[in-house]
Amino acid sequence: MVTRGRPPVRRPDLDTVFSINPDGSRNSIHTADVSGRFQTRKQLLWFLLLGVYLAMPWVKIGGNPAVLIDIPARHFFLFGNTFNAQDFWLAFFFITGLGFTLFMVAALFGRMWCGYACPQTVFLEGLFRRVERWIEGPAPARHKLDKAPWTAGKLLRRGGKLLVFFALAAVIAHSLLGYFMPVERVVLAMTSSPTQHPTAFLFALVVTLILFINFTWFREQLCIVVCPYGRLQGALYDYETLLVGYDRERGEPRGPATESGHGHCVDCYRCVAVCPTGIDIRNGTQMECIGCANCIDACDEVMLKTGRPKGLVRYDSQRGFETGARKFVRPRVFLYAVLLVIGVSAFLVATTWRTPFEANLRRVPGQAFTLEQERVHNVFDLHLINKQPVAHTFVAKAIGPAEAEVVLPQTEFALQSLEDRKMPVHVFVPRASFRPGMQLEIEVRTGGDAPAMVRRAKAPLLGPSGR
Repeated sequence: MVTRGRPPVRRPDLDTVFSINPDGSRNSIHTADVSGRFQTRKQLLWFLLLGVYLAMPWVKIGGNPAVLIDIPARHFFLFGNTFNAQDFWLAFFFITGLGFTLFMVAALFGRMWCGYACPQTVFLEGLFRRVERWIEGPAPARHKLDKAPWTAGKLLRRGGKLLVFFALAAVIAHSLLGYFMPVERVVLAMTSSPTQHPTAFLFALVVTLILFINFTWFREQLCIVVCPYGRLQGALYDYETLLVGYDRERGEPRGPATESGHGHCVDCYRCVAVCPTGIDIRNGTQMECIGCANCIDACDEVMLKTGRPKGLVRYDSQRGFETGARKFVRPRVFLYAVLLVIGVSAFLVATTWRTPFEANLRRVPGQAFTLEQERVHNVFDLHLINKQPVAHTFVAKAIGPAEAEVVLPQTEFALQSLEDRKMPVHVFVPRASFRPGMQLEIEVRTGGDAPAMVRRAKAPLLGPSGR
């Protein structure tokens, strides 16, 4: 008689990804419910971030959206400031400043950004998994539902969950669209035929499908496989970085709390059950850990029940776990802070000093110069762009050269915010007076009662090389 025992239970290790089974199939991770001080803080933060994300497209500052990246129109609004395509170089300082901020946060606190404020975490843990718990129940019930045959009850639960997930993905996608086109146009596109706004419809559809697949199936794989920030952690961590870790000296050897001779870890597996990426924090620091503190709250709860002090799993540095001491300020943190300050300062200075309007002279394509009745004729376009958040009147006046006759069809005109206009400029110079190196110079200044802002546009004149 052959006795068939149960197959060994697979536990997370350092050599394999727990969300992938040995045969290559997907091992769905259903995190158990957990409560505690870190969960309370995260949930409050998630509600705040979700509210800001959904409300920001509707917020107006000075009559313009608080945040809008209108790519087709090449207009950008950022908290009362207006930018156009000529200001795109400022994005370099913004992006590098954001990068150095993340580097500094990672050097100090590990992947705390990932566990608390990353959009993937906020949407998945703060929204989609919360809905999943409401519909399918706690983790054991969800595991049981995975293995259950397809019945009317399972079809109803899974189908209902997928419908809600698709609706949530659509809301997130349309809110994202509100950052790239005015929200009034988003509402109009949503309430009209897709053929009238094909680009907006295609954007919303593609993003909705991507979000739906991500939050329904892909989930933690985005953090483990795709996210470049997670891959950088090995280079950003050091001996002093504050990480989620397990106090091995205090916890080992593991064993029941009712028996003597064991450490404080009762091997309840609770820290693994609540982990969103399925790791065992007791195996040490791992790339899959996103610093969410679920295992800290879960372990603290067990420690309180067994009458032992909290902190067996806690935030601490490698030095802290080994010696009990920490070193907050260190060279790499100082370097990141200096680079961050430089980047932010450069962005603020550049934003403050940037020109409120553009005035450029551009030669008409395909035409160098012509000779007309012993006069050298050059033709330019005066291109004006109002980069201010309000309408302004502009006055143009020819400054030089003295020998030239400059014909401006219009010298005063009004431009709305971010409006641009091209105006032809004809320059006539007597052939006898023309000399190489002559330049057309036009002064453009703002009109009205406010202090005038002045720009001078210059362009070289072309003519015959000899008389």
